[in-house]
Amino acid sequence: MTNEAVVIGGGIAGTATAIALHRAGWRPVIYEAAERDAGERGVFVTLAVNGVTALRALGLDPATVLARGFATPVIALHGASGRLLAEVPLGGPLPDGTVSTTIRRSDLYSALRAEVTARGIPIEYGARLTGVSGAVAEFADGRTARGDLLVGADGLHSRTREVLDPKAPAPHYLGLLNTGGFTDGPVRDAPPPGVMRMSFGRRAFFGWVTAPDGSVWWFANPPRRRPAEPGEFTPDGWRTYLLELFAGEPAADLIRASSEVLGPWNTRDLRRVPVWHGERIVLTGDAAHAVAPSSGQGASMALEDAVVLGHSLRENPDVPAALAAYAAARRPRVEKVVVQGRRSSSSKVLGPVRAALRDATLPAIMRLLHRNGDPQAWIFEHRLPGA
Repeated sequence: MTNEAVVIGGGIAGTATAIALHRAGWRPVIYEAAERDAGERGVFVTLAVNGVTALRALGLDPATVLARGFATPVIALHGASGRLLAEVPLGGPLPDGTVSTTIRRSDLYSALRAEVTARGIPIEYGARLTGVSGAVAEFADGRTARGDLLVGADGLHSRTREVLDPKAPAPHYLGLLNTGGFTDGPVRDAPPPGVMRMSFGRRAFFGWVTAPDGSVWWFANPPRRRPAEPGEFTPDGWRTYLLELFAGEPAADLIRASSEVLGPWNTRDLRRVPVWHGERIVLTGDAAHAVAPSSGQGASMALEDAVVLGHSLRENPDVPAALAAYAAARRPRVEKVVVQGRRSSSSKVLGPVRAALRDATLPAIMRLLHRNGDPQAWIFEHRLPGA
């Protein structure tokens, strides 16, 4: 008899987990809170090499899933004036040639949902979880769903996490806003594709990369003591805010060349989540361990979760034992990544004097760190069970 699984959330974590469960012999159904035609939030993601490896472990072809993305194997760090401070690998390449890939978030969602549909996995839209009673998930519109397993892949503000542990920690604001956009077309004198460029500006951090068509994809992390409130900024007001923030810096030209500026969003992570699972409920992705965008690992960690959960359920016919094995395998790694992401976020809120000192010493520091190889190789070269 095929086990039924209820997957809460249709983002990266939810779709990947549903695929992993399907491969493990389960029959998953995804319940997504947004409506079918709702626009995707976010700008773009850079899927690190360990995330690309996880796609393969899920039986997916990275060339298909990431077809609308492009390789970004290198990070170049710049000062506020545009001067190159250091250039380092963005993980990899792995022995098989795998490198990190940058893709619009909406394109990654669409590709994963297409894979889900191709496997015959249903997606129910407009299903906002309100509670769980026994083995039954309850939704705001009156729908219910019963399963042998309930997976909470419902993100940073997970309702599943609250149901599982009412004392679970709330997301922690990191003192940064997040925003981004795409220029309307090719930009004159834009650097060549393939390099993710990041600038420690005078007042805010800025990142940009040239796409193969010559347009520039960019993001920014303005420091702010308090989170932005819903409706606090109009689109025009937010654009003006950013142009003033980056006045006199190259970033301002890219903002002007973008007809739409997305955001702002508040940058948050989760401090240690004590409870990841119950007897028949388990968390994956940001619901269990939201990492700061600075880590560059949010999507990759979600994909890895899916691989390990599927492997644990194949290896352990007893569901509670499988969930315990999954949590034991994943917790040490992701908690270390969360700490690394928080440390990276802290470096983005330096004052101008400390930022100037950093710009002066960063090249020497980067050379020292990479003298004996990539100090983050433990992230990128991680081996997944069953892969």
